[in-house]
Amino acid sequence: MNRNARVYLTGFMGSGKSTIGPILANSIGWSFVDVDSAVEESAGRSVQEIFEGEGEAAFRMLERKVIDATEQMTRTVIALGGGTIASEQNFRQVARAGILVYLQVDRDDLTKRLRNKANRPLLATSVRDVSVHETLDALFKVREPFYAMADIVVATGKEPVGRTVDELVRKLTPLIL
Repeated sequence: MNRNARVYLTGFMGSGKSTIGPILANSIGWSFVDVDSAVEESAGRSVQEIFEGEGEAAFRMLERKVIDATEQMTRTVIALGGGTIASEQNFRQVARAGILVYLQVDRDDLTKRLRNKANRPLLATSVRDVSVHETLDALFKVREPFYAMADIVVATGKEPVGRTVDELVRKLTPLIL
């Protein structure tokens, strides 16, 4: 297995994985896969519907199948779900299978980006900025230690998407050639 044949994008919901991923893939001439979209396609339901109908555990099981399938892909940028690598098993698998890139965004910026997003299952119970902020803090405490172990960390909060992609290409080029 060639670890340099896959780039996994991780980061909190709203960090830009699904936006940056296809642009990055196009920039380096690779394919792109969004794990959440692949789960939706295989399940025939949205992530939110899966969470509401069967719960997070069912979603994580479907997500795991998609992660397993990515190991057979080459020259592919893969956008993970925000909580994908918060599982020790998923983290180890992704870290072994490819280059892990953490798209880091400031918590205050995230609160602004996510406060009116009803389609985020883990924020569905948050109705005020304070609730969203508290929910984000709790999730950050669990996820940040995993994110911090990424091979590459790039901040996504302040720069335009094009500059972020350019920075990623510069950092990835020596690793994927």
